[in-house]
Amino acid sequence: MSPEEQLRFLKRGTVEILQEEELLEKLRRSRQSGEPLRVKLGMDPTAPNLHLGHTVVLQKLKHFQILGHQVIFLIGDFTGMIGDPSGKSETRRPLSPEEIQANAKTYQDQIFKILDPGKTRIELNSRWLGNLKGRDLIEISARFTVAQMLEREDFHTRYVNKLPIAIHEFLYPLLQAYDSVSLQADVELGGTDQKFNLLMGRELQRAFRQTPQVVITMPILEGIDGVQKMSKSLGNYIGISDPPGEVYGKLMSISDELMWRYYELLSDKETEQIKALQSRVKSQDVNPRDVKSELAGEIVSRFHGADSAAKAHHDFDRLFRHRKVPSEVPELRLLWDGEKMWLPRLMTKAGLTASTSEAIRLIEQGGVSLDGEKVREANLELPSSKPYLLRAGKRRFLRVIPTRQ
Repeated sequence: MSPEEQLRFLKRGTVEILQEEELLEKLRRSRQSGEPLRVKLGMDPTAPNLHLGHTVVLQKLKHFQILGHQVIFLIGDFTGMIGDPSGKSETRRPLSPEEIQANAKTYQDQIFKILDPGKTRIELNSRWLGNLKGRDLIEISARFTVAQMLEREDFHTRYVNKLPIAIHEFLYPLLQAYDSVSLQADVELGGTDQKFNLLMGRELQRAFRQTPQVVITMPILEGIDGVQKMSKSLGNYIGISDPPGEVYGKLMSISDELMWRYYELLSDKETEQIKALQSRVKSQDVNPRDVKSELAGEIVSRFHGADSAAKAHHDFDRLFRHRKVPSEVPELRLLWDGEKMWLPRLMTKAGLTASTSEAIRLIEQGGVSLDGEKVREANLELPSSKPYLLRAGKRRFLRVIPTRQ
């Protein structure tokens, strides 16, 4: 592609490019010199799994990779111990080094569901941030003022409302900016909530006499509730390593209106193809459910393969259109507590719920079935004399086989 064609390709789905003319000039220089651009995306390993919201910006990183540029996936193992204050109304709990390292390992495994491992440079920012001395931190901090920090909306809101802002939180955007200096980034990607931090990278690069990076912000994907951004802590997420049937089912559960947002940000379809689908739905030539099924199949195929997508589609139809149990139900041999086991405890031990209180709530909401019959009472005790088919929520099935020591 020519630099102009590359720019048009890269602009799709972005919110802002700061500055667009700078990116075009960088693409032209890259074309003339044969040197690929260094394109950086940083993520702190603050949770063990990536979800579809993360893939919005990962897909844009892949676009640069397709064009032959050098992509750098930066794992913030050092900054993760501080915790990004972006959008937070209170100081985040710092993670332990052990938690950070465990999460960083899963990130490296999961990003290659999207990126080409042979063309991806992985970096950990502890490599340079861990070697900074007090004098270095003072020098970096001296480049910015407290007034600049308070321009950030979340810091400003907390300051006005007299909510605490820890000093180390001011260090976070400075250290993220220093990542760009260390990597000599030409471009940095991030969500719209990262704009302040990304722009600080531009400023610090100027201070270190580097050509400032171009900042590209990507939209924030709403969770399956269609209201708040996708987040594991809010429970409205779809993990890219979730079982295929679960990914498929959650995508089928989103509203028809939200479906188009997911198409725009997650699908590989061209804009014209998506508009054509919208027209067909509007004219009632096609059922929105079938269009949603096409999206669900595309996403499951991307992360789990075409065979898994076909099976997820088959099981979903079998369960929701024909009201049958999926063709394959996982089995679990579970050690029984005595002669009988309390159902909420069984569900928790089997991993269907995180706690007995969650199991009780699910039962009271009518979300639990036992051997095909909806459970009405949470105080049910089950003997160890036979296997049980449990259904928790709409899609999770488990055949529990009691065992005794």
